[in-house]
Amino acid sequence: MSRKNWLVLILMLLAGGGIFAYSLRGTDIHQLGRDLAAMNWGWFLVAVICICIYLGLEGVVVKIFMGNRFKNFTWKDALRLPLIEQLFNGITPFSTGGQPAQLLAMLQSGVDGGIASSVLLMKFVVFQSMIVINFLISILIGFHYIASKLHALSLFVIFGFLIHLSVIVALLMVMYWYKFTKKMTNICIKPAAWFMEPQHYADMKVRLNEKIDSFYSESLRMKSQYKKMAKVALVTIIQLQAYYVIPYFILLALGVHGVNLIMVTSLHVLIFMIISLFPIPGGTGGAEYSFSVLFSSFIHSNSKMVLAMLLWRVLTYYFGIFTGIFALFIRPDKASKS
Repeated sequence: MSRKNWLVLILMLLAGGGIFAYSLRGTDIHQLGRDLAAMNWGWFLVAVICICIYLGLEGVVVKIFMGNRFKNFTWKDALRLPLIEQLFNGITPFSTGGQPAQLLAMLQSGVDGGIASSVLLMKFVVFQSMIVINFLISILIGFHYIASKLHALSLFVIFGFLIHLSVIVALLMVMYWYKFTKKMTNICIKPAAWFMEPQHYADMKVRLNEKIDSFYSESLRMKSQYKKMAKVALVTIIQLQAYYVIPYFILLALGVHGVNLIMVTSLHVLIFMIISLFPIPGGTGGAEYSFSVLFSSFIHSNSKMVLAMLLWRVLTYYFGIFTGIFALFIRPDKASKS
């Protein structure tokens, strides 16, 4: 990692500590300690296993895609990728750093740049598609609840969904209406020429058209490998469900019973959408606020609420960051092309 990345990481850790300290205002510290001592660590272990499954299954997806392309692409390298992705997603605005970091990690493993980009692109398409499907189900179950709790912030949920949906629609258009989509894209970017230098505009246009061409060629591969894509989609669904149920097991660990598994899972899906729109790395601030407001109806003790928020944030954000740092120091193997 660069010095700038280390600085951002330190700032995010300090910001997270500050938010937690702010959340403790008016909280009985002794009661917080008693709640922590009385925790059911068995249920919390289940939550830890869920986040490990989430990260591990993404490694499985990479391994499936790499299976017939590079022999000797090891499980170590496949499992290293999602950890590095979590780290760089967590320290960049809108989680934009994960994809380039994964590409670099695959290059370090000896994977050709074109194949690495292809694998990451296909993985991205499936992941985004499954997010949209999960959201559509969750919004039918929990949107009325989130609208009554977050009011104006509930618009972020809809906006986040529209962004994810727009990405999928754009990719589908490239897949099935390639020439039309390419032509329309070049028309839509013309106003950018008014604000950019001619050479910069020309370079941007070339890069954009190269990306469209690259995705179209990969979409042909996707269509021909529908069995593999279906397998990856199934693994991704299980992966996301493992992530979405984490708050449920945290509530059980804190002795909060009688909660509806489907409702808690649906609310977590909606929180995921809210976090994706916050420009601060990791959605810091928005994530903690959304969780505290939405789950306050399930947890009536202020100390337990703060503790639940902390445990949730540790597992879904800081766990990925610290395991990602560990993964950076693991020396990759060198894969051989099939």
